[in-house]
Amino acid sequence: MRVAGTFLRIVRFFRRPTVFDRTLVIVLSVPTLIGCAFLAANGETARALGIALYAAGAPVLLVRRSRPIYPVCVFAAIDVALMFTGIASNVPPGLHTIVALYSLGRYTSGRALAITSVAGYAGYATAFELTLRGAGGWLAALFMVGLFVGAGQFARLRAELRERATREAADAAVRAERRRIARELHDVVAHHITVINALVGGARATLPPEQEVTREALESAEQTARQAMSEMRRLLDVLRADGNEEPDAATGVGADRLPALIKEARSAGLPASLTVTGEPVELPAAVDHAVYRIVQEALTNTRKHAAGARASVRLTYEPQAVEVEVLDDGLATDGGAPGFGLGGMAERVALCGGRLTTGPRPEGGFRVHARIPLENA
Repeated sequence: MRVAGTFLRIVRFFRRPTVFDRTLVIVLSVPTLIGCAFLAANGETARALGIALYAAGAPVLLVRRSRPIYPVCVFAAIDVALMFTGIASNVPPGLHTIVALYSLGRYTSGRALAITSVAGYAGYATAFELTLRGAGGWLAALFMVGLFVGAGQFARLRAELRERATREAADAAVRAERRRIARELHDVVAHHITVINALVGGARATLPPEQEVTREALESAEQTARQAMSEMRRLLDVLRADGNEEPDAATGVGADRLPALIKEARSAGLPASLTVTGEPVELPAAVDHAVYRIVQEALTNTRKHAAGARASVRLTYEPQAVEVEVLDDGLATDGGAPGFGLGGMAERVALCGGRLTTGPRPEGGFRVHARIPLENA
């Protein structure tokens, strides 16, 4: 497990754009310089000088993401110059040129891409036709430029579609979480309104006949409560119709279900522990649901995005607040955020007047921490 964790940490380090590009320049430059040394030692000074131009131009690949036109111009000029000067009678697309053309398609679009691609094709087609002295130079140039620029455009399109799908999934998850919150609020508020309505009705029934004014006030209160229940049910029906999803099976769960949730996580292969500090008290329904949801979503994210990690849950009861913290020691296997449920957590905690903090831990892993004041809830 330690070996896998170390490997993932190394992969994640080299996936950083700056680190990757610097490593790419080094990987391309070292063999080029070694080849120059061998050619010079064999007396092929002209060819050694030509290859050295690629090593000299390699650092321009450091800006292949921010200014992808520059590498194409540099290496296309080197290729064409070597063919026209006769240092190399046939220059196939080298790795430097391939990376430059791919980067042009990957990080450029629109008019700049079209103009640069046409100019590059024209330069290579002319050089091939004049130096190869045979038919098909224009076709070879079209294939070379079109293939690598097209590959970059394909990767760009896939990345944009993946980003759009991620954004849409995140928005859908937040909307679904809001609907679940609305249903839970309906259950909480409906319970209290029903109790109030029953108490008001009981009080009205025990009034003596001469207290007509009080009786009318209580009847008005009962009618207002029934109207509030009816409007709330209609709003909930609208939310359910918009979501077209199953009723929330977890409505009614709370902090007392956390031990069962930890047991379920262990059964699913996630080593998890629960620590409760302070004197447990009965939490308001909205806070109770929020605590359970935060732990549930945090453990789900750990299972999905940090394979092999261990998780610890800490629930702290304070006189005026409740805190819940979920820690894991894993590494994100996809390099992305732990999950879309973070938006739902934030919605719930904000609804209760609390504060949510999420993010990577300095020592590794991820931390989810929420503090909810009980007086606001």
